[in-house]
Amino acid sequence: MEVRYEITFEICNTVHPGDGCTVRFWQYGSEAAGATFRWDTISLTFPGGVPTVSTGGSDYALAADLTTIQISGHGTFGGGLPPTGGGTWATSGPSAGPSGTASGTFTVIGLIKFTVAPGSLPPGFIDNIGATANTRSGLAVLLIKYSDGSGGTLVVSCHQPVGSPSGIFEGITATKGFVAFHERVPPVPGVDANRTLFHIAP
Repeated sequence: MEVRYEITFEICNTVHPGDGCTVRFWQYGSEAAGATFRWDTISLTFPGGVPTVSTGGSDYALAADLTTIQISGHGTFGGGLPPTGGGTWATSGPSAGPSGTASGTFTVIGLIKFTVAPGSLPPGFIDNIGATANTRSGLAVLLIKYSDGSGGTLVVSCHQPVGSPSGIFEGITATKGFVAFHERVPPVPGVDANRTLFHIAP
């Protein structure tokens, strides 16, 4: 796949850290360079027995000491424009800080990588986010800034039920400062959590 790179670096001020720093790195596959994509942590419910996809879901991942991070959010990237979006985060466990819990918001400040993969939703799904024909599986790696001042990455991975390769996982992983929440919590039937979805945006 042809890839177009757009890289911007602003060097951190190590003498006056309060002045901040920004590092942005965008890598677009050929499809992403020409189209705008939306990512979501989705909610999957079954009103009247009909599988229904909506915004507002939460995904979880675990650190080595079993500290959990909960991520809920959405955003856009591609189309030759800088990424947008963000959401909320919450951590719980030994690495969450002195109180054992922390929470806040996060903002997407860059796209490190996005690769589209095969896959689709099964027939009969209702999609409240976009057209079912525009859903995509794939892997996005986002650069994010947390509201407490720390930085990190968010990996959004979508494995749609029909036709997605077995090596794609469903859910998220993340980093926050020096803590890697490297183990995703997989989705399980009957629990409305740990699912993601990409759409080609209108």
